[in-house]
Amino acid sequence: MKKYAYIGCLGFVAVITTEFGIIGILPQVAEHYKISIDKAGYLLSAFALVIALTGPFMTLLTSGINRKNIMLAAIFMFLITGIVSSFSPPFWLLMLVRILPAFLQPVYIATALSVAISNADESKKNGLMSIVFNGVAIAMVTTVPFATWISGLWSWEYSFMIQTIVSLIALIAIYFFLPSIPVKEKKSYGSQVRILTQSPFILSTLANFFMVTAWFCTYSYFAEYLGKGKGMNTSMVSYMLLLFGVIGIMANWIAGKMLNKNVAGTMAFFLSGTILIPVLLYVSDGSSWATILVIAIWGFLYSPSFLNASSYMISSAPNALEFANSLATSFGNLGVTLGTTVGGWIIITKGVEYTPWIGSVFGVLAFLMMIVRNLLEKKRSREVSGCQI
Repeated sequence: MKKYAYIGCLGFVAVITTEFGIIGILPQVAEHYKISIDKAGYLLSAFALVIALTGPFMTLLTSGINRKNIMLAAIFMFLITGIVSSFSPPFWLLMLVRILPAFLQPVYIATALSVAISNADESKKNGLMSIVFNGVAIAMVTTVPFATWISGLWSWEYSFMIQTIVSLIALIAIYFFLPSIPVKEKKSYGSQVRILTQSPFILSTLANFFMVTAWFCTYSYFAEYLGKGKGMNTSMVSYMLLLFGVIGIMANWIAGKMLNKNVAGTMAFFLSGTILIPVLLYVSDGSSWATILVIAIWGFLYSPSFLNASSYMISSAPNALEFANSLATSFGNLGVTLGTTVGGWIIITKGVEYTPWIGSVFGVLAFLMMIVRNLLEKKRSREVSGCQI
């Protein structure tokens, strides 16, 4: 039902505000605690690492709990940690309350997606998933920049109040508008973990990992690239971020429609951006209007990446929906970590203008994983047809 998808989307806004809202206030946090910027960055990297390492296991452990209750518990955790963080606690405590909600983030995402499509027709599932995933794009153009603006207007502690307010609104929506959803039949751990031995799912997971890595080699340094690589000032960069996010909302909606018709084809179409965008950025050099057009195309092709990855992975594991989604979240965060690390290394050793090109290498690897999965599935299909004859 669309109502459930919109509720899941609202919670997603709270989740993304918490994860990425810290980016804009890291310098202020470092100054407040008298620490280096890289140490302050642990508030972001530790969050992503916890998600990557614990997501699938937490999803398995909570697979038998009432879906409404687990969504309430997850958002409540985000609410409490936002309140504690807004009081500028000792750095060790701030780090702790940053890490705690990360344990439940992939659980929330997997559950929200499962609830949104639980009673939907097969032809509508990807469209409903796109509504939930729109929470990412909405947060990136509303609450995340707003939290940064508030911190500049007053102080960094106030940015955590944005997280708290959004979490409270999501909590109220889940409590009053989402019915109790008990798990009718809990699947055994073995039946869910079994997908880890299936070649199509492994290849889909690797495609997801390489795709996200490809995008984040440059996206993690979006402002740095546009500033030093394209000569844009801070004000212009902020407008480009807004353009990127607005285009992303539209892209998620379109991707949802396309996924209903062809999952692999849609994945390949948007993945092509990891190879196309470096070329377009290169040829647009020196022209501001051409660069703006490329950024719009970039936002369009990048934004549905997490939706496409989840849909592509689920298509190879339809009987372990939530576990597959949690793995998509985990490997997506591993891709964020690797892409950011590799991109940073390239900037230091070569220069920021090279980051899109190194990203395209990972994009090619993602395409190779898709090709191998397609060949493997065709081979198995022929074998099945031969046996039936």
